Amino acid sequence: MKSNINIQVELAEDKMPEAIQWTAPDGGVMDWQNAKAILLGLWDGQEKSALRIDLWTNKMMVDEMNDFFYQTFYGMADTYLRATKNTELANELKAFAKAFLKKATEAIEAENAG
Repeated sequence: MKSNINIQVELAEDKMPEAIQWTAPDGGVMDWQNAKAILLGLWDGQEKSALRIDLWTNKMMVDEMNDFFYQTFYGMADTYLRATKNTELANELKAFAKAFLKKATEAIEAENAG
């Protein structure tokens, strides 16, 4: 059995992403969904290297990017825990995610105040 996740990227004239849409029909997402950013990581087992596709639209605000990264880091900790059963390192990743969001929020507040 095969399953498809479809990602469609519309580019502006400067070749920067203008719109990102996705569907996952086998997961029950039949209609195209809008997204402002995508972080896709693939592991090449033969080359022992990570491949990444990181895209975001010009509509993505800094506070949204901060939340996106926080939720991604936090979710990675959960995935890491399920895959390795290493609670200590998973908790360290979650602590980092929380510290990241706090610093990122403080940076925005400082910029807005100044």
